[in-house]
Amino acid sequence: MAAVAVLRAFGARGPMCLPRGPWAQLSARFCSRDPAGAGRQESEPRPTSARQLDGIRNIVLSNPKKRNALSLAMLKSLQSDILHDADSNDLKVIIISAEGPVFSSGHDLKELTEEQGRDYHAEVFQTCSKVMMLIRNHPVPVIAMVNGLATAAGCQLVASCDIAVASDKSSFATPGVNIGLFCSTPGVALARAVPRKVALEMLFTGEPISAQQALLHGLLSKVVPEAELQEETMRIARKIASLSRPVVSLGKATFYKQLPQDLGTAYYLTSQAMVDNLALRDGQEGITAFLQKRKPIWSHEPA
Repeated sequence: MAAVAVLRAFGARGPMCLPRGPWAQLSARFCSRDPAGAGRQESEPRPTSARQLDGIRNIVLSNPKKRNALSLAMLKSLQSDILHDADSNDLKVIIISAEGPVFSSGHDLKELTEEQGRDYHAEVFQTCSKVMMLIRNHPVPVIAMVNGLATAAGCQLVASCDIAVASDKSSFATPGVNIGLFCSTPGVALARAVPRKVALEMLFTGEPISAQQALLHGLLSKVVPEAELQEETMRIARKIASLSRPVVSLGKATFYKQLPQDLGTAYYLTSQAMVDNLALRDGQEGITAFLQKRKPIWSHEPA
């Protein structure tokens, strides 16, 4: 099944609006339907922006005045940016970053009041869960580039990404318990990124951890000085973008598929994946190039 069909099974709505072309920026028009029927104006800027060049798509949370809160509009805009052209060989890796001193403060609490109602609340959390699963199931690696505070669903977003690079000034928390709303959905991603007792201390106390602590416990891949954050993140992205997309895609899918399995099943699944990898044109090209002592020329063909 094509990757985009699999991703759309998670319920994406609305047209894709990322234009083709180098560093093409998303139009200001919001792609999805008005999430709450609140009369959103077409001229109002989208809460995310996206640019793509040389196989690297940069998605930016672009609402710093609201601390990049993951409102329903923000979530749907992010979903649209992630889904767009997921099957295209032009796309090799995605970076998610944010404007301002806060990566994301989590859900917009104004959307979680009693006045909004239970059905709206359910849509918010269901949409957020879909976005997190889209990241996991996307055919290309997704990198979080964090420069600041990431709390609640913002921390969940970082934990859901395949790779996370942060500046040394960043911090992470799941503070919902302090306002009477336990971070149950952020806990899903957090518990899969850090040891159980670390996750539970964060969830029970709401206290933040530093970037260095997050690195120690596995929430982050790397911590660098703020001045080096973009350079290091782009270095990783460019390396991934230089490789065979179908090989990386197969590897990502297989990694997550085997992860919850028992040892025997995991080896069975990965052995089959290795055989499938060898059947790829780029699998054979890489081996041939190695034996011939030359650089491989990737076709990026899925078979």
